[in-house]
Amino acid sequence: MTDSTVRIDGNTLRLPGGVTVRFVRTLRLPETGTHPLPPGLGDFPVRRVADFPDTVPEAWRARGGVMLPVYLREAMWLSFAGTREPAALQVGVGKVCAVSGKPWSDRLSRSPQNYVVLPRQPWLDGINSGRGTVRQFVAVPLGLGATVEGQVTGEEVWGGVQLQSFPLGVRELATWREAERRRSQQSRARTTALPTGGYGMPAMPMKSAPGAPPAPSPRAATAMGLGVGGSMHQEVYEDDRPLKSWAEEPAGRVFVHLVTPPEWRRITGEAPPPSPADRAAYTRAGLPWFDYYDQDAEDLAPTDTLGAVQPVGDWLGDDHEPWQEPTADQVQPLKDAKGKPVEDGDW
Repeated sequence: MTDSTVRIDGNTLRLPGGVTVRFVRTLRLPETGTHPLPPGLGDFPVRRVADFPDTVPEAWRARGGVMLPVYLREAMWLSFAGTREPAALQVGVGKVCAVSGKPWSDRLSRSPQNYVVLPRQPWLDGINSGRGTVRQFVAVPLGLGATVEGQVTGEEVWGGVQLQSFPLGVRELATWREAERRRSQQSRARTTALPTGGYGMPAMPMKSAPGAPPAPSPRAATAMGLGVGGSMHQEVYEDDRPLKSWAEEPAGRVFVHLVTPPEWRRITGEAPPPSPADRAAYTRAGLPWFDYYDQDAEDLAPTDTLGAVQPVGDWLGDDHEPWQEPTADQVQPLKDAKGKPVEDGDW
């Protein structure tokens, strides 16, 4: 029988089928313009809900899963680095698909596509909202209507993030593994090891200072969900396999609760991470932003549903955090170079 257990390894989620997911802190983008990919500023700490039965809300215990602390209007991206075998991963924000804008489903779909293809998709920074762009994931409380869930469904019931993985079918996976084995044997003699990993800076250690002991009984906590912020250059890749290549049933799933920093301290007794970094200071320091391009992949067209989602600033007021545009030499290309354009003439 296939193991459907989702496991937590440090701050990394490991879903059945070899899927690896990390939640990465990052700089929040302005809500106007389209920008390069922001850096990674360390992982969010992740804890199991089951480890705090006396202090988490009862509804969270019923949903299970994990939780992480996030500040109001803090941005995040999902890293899939470490996923080695092909997998289809559904990503929900308040049980709205971040790829298609459709309601959460226990089945994969191609009309429209409701999943990302791993490991080809190295990360996901936001909802699929425009051709070659995504709108950044930004945390907001439920009840204001600012979340993707609230804008798409008219209700805010779930919040959080939902993940569900589908491996290749048994025959397709065996075929893929054999092809990889042959390819590895052929290239072993002429390849050298290169550093790997997602874009951004190495994860910085987050120290937890001693906190007050958890409260003796659970209470209702401020529920958080994801809205959208600024736009950035990022493609959500179209699946180039037939839908029948994937398993019909999900191998595993997990509910990720988003917790305010005060609630995190109350529930876990741990200090939350420091407040988000100053993005203008980051850019002034000459630190890198990123651009990722895969010449062999096709961008997935956005749906009207997600394209219509408005940024959190429309609900919470203007963003007064200072912004400084990175210079061209601060934007580092990753993977395939796009190459210089060739000019045409009269002929």
